[in-house]
Amino acid sequence: MTDEQTREKIVAGVDGSEQSRRALRWAMRQAELTGAVLEAVIAWEPPFSGWGGNVRPDEENALADQARKVLVESIEKVSDSGPAVEVTARVLEGTPAQVLLKAAADDGVALLVVGSRGLGGFTGALLGSVGQHCAQHAPCPVVIVRGP
Repeated sequence: MTDEQTREKIVAGVDGSEQSRRALRWAMRQAELTGAVLEAVIAWEPPFSGWGGNVRPDEENALADQARKVLVESIEKVSDSGPAVEVTARVLEGTPAQVLLKAAADDGVALLVVGSRGLGGFTGALLGSVGQHCAQHAPCPVVIVRGP
């Protein structure tokens, strides 16, 4: 068993918003304090068409590539101002709540960290739907990082 397999994991949800970068920054500090491995996760999903339209594979690849770019940029922005910890990046297909709950169910995950709201349209909401869903259904403790 490798050292990484025995170390706890912290999963942080990223969507490119300032709130998710705050959550990622908090998760990095926590990983440094606890010696945990940090897993930054971003979700993507094909556009929905209720009329039977299918997304071509090249469109799916473009969506996954765009999500990967957002994730890498978020990690880079946060890493420059924070501690040096081991960060793995995961780009997963599905809705954000579904993807984060699945990642949180992996072996060794000690904590799920999300921002209080992401890119959703309800700017006055204190807690977004993804954070609320994760707080209610995650198999591990959840930290919701609020803005200033």
